[in-house]
Amino acid sequence: MIAVLVGALAGCTSPAKPQAESPVAVRVAYWGGPEELAIIQDVIQQWQRQHPDIKVRLEHTPFSVYMSRLLTRMAGDVAPDIMATEVNMFVNFWAKGTLLPLDPFIERDPTFRLDDFFPDVLRRFTIDGHVYAIPRDTAPFACVFYNKRLFDEAGLPYPTDHWTWADLLRLATQLTNTEDGRIVQYGVYAWAWQNFVYSNGGRLVDDLYSPTRCLLDDPKAIEGLQFYADLMNTHHVAPTPVALGSLAMGAQQLFMTQRVAMFSSGIWETPILRTLTGFDWDVAMFPKGPSGIRAFGTGGTGYCMLKSTKHPEAAWEVLKALAGPEAQARLAALGLTQPALRPVAEGPPWAQSPLPPAHKGMLNEAVKYVVYEPFIPEWREISELHILPELDLVFNGKQSAAEAAAKIVPKVNAALAQRTL
Repeated sequence: MIAVLVGALAGCTSPAKPQAESPVAVRVAYWGGPEELAIIQDVIQQWQRQHPDIKVRLEHTPFSVYMSRLLTRMAGDVAPDIMATEVNMFVNFWAKGTLLPLDPFIERDPTFRLDDFFPDVLRRFTIDGHVYAIPRDTAPFACVFYNKRLFDEAGLPYPTDHWTWADLLRLATQLTNTEDGRIVQYGVYAWAWQNFVYSNGGRLVDDLYSPTRCLLDDPKAIEGLQFYADLMNTHHVAPTPVALGSLAMGAQQLFMTQRVAMFSSGIWETPILRTLTGFDWDVAMFPKGPSGIRAFGTGGTGYCMLKSTKHPEAAWEVLKALAGPEAQARLAALGLTQPALRPVAEGPPWAQSPLPPAHKGMLNEAVKYVVYEPFIPEWREISELHILPELDLVFNGKQSAAEAAAKIVPKVNAALAQRTL
């Protein structure tokens, strides 16, 4: 089925070129776990059989040090020709002025169609009308994985895409069990606190591309943060960060060992969850807020080309293979990523695949409601210095969301003002 789909999307690749006297070398920086690496390597190996004039050198770097090492390589003038980039990491790479706009390649390549991509993730990689990266996947924080067995034993209906925060709290309460005053089964775990801000109509800043004010002190943002904190500290249906640490296992392990009934995260959790044999599970879209608003944070990956490449035409052909339908279909079949190409996402490798989760196709609707982080390279540092420490106190019940916001906003505003000087 993948071969049929790839054939139908042949417009994302180009015919083989005549063999040159000596192959042109194109270096690619990327990250990924063993299964992802195997797919990328195999896709490129197959592609090279029809492109003997290009030699692709795959250079793997662990994700934890990927950005720092790539920035060092750029500064040392030893950057690769192509590199993978995550949607937030992309901001830092673009700000360095080292990325090559891809518009000229796209415009003169009749085989390539931008219209086939989900527009939101493509828009993230487009600045002032210029495309700087081709999306490989998108990753909304829109998944709530749920344990069907625990729902069945409690006599509860499974969540649907139309549920709300109130439904989440009600189900989580009924799915939380205690023994001798100790919680042995939590109803829910969610790490993406931003979802509760966004789906309540709140925002992090006033303008994603030119922020001047932090909006976490807006009543809608405060209410969303407090609801999330109350799941842990008032209703006791979710583990606090401290409690999670004392359990000596991650949230994914809690779900797999049936110590949490619902687990809010992204589709990348799927490969390990497919190894489960003790119970059936599925996924629902993150619930709507009290006013019916649907919104959540997101991730995603693309490939960009660096200005320093000596072989831009060859690099473009390699880039298309890395972000093309074959690679996207293979990663989708693994369950690791949601394809950024709509025809792949809507077809047999993804939405129509019988592999769990059965309801993963809902993510093709979820992409319409994603919210990206502010598009400034300083945002990661601002968040780590001024936002997350105060929110950690909120989530552990040490202060209210309103108290945290009163401390966060002046510091973030000052940092935003400083970057404009």
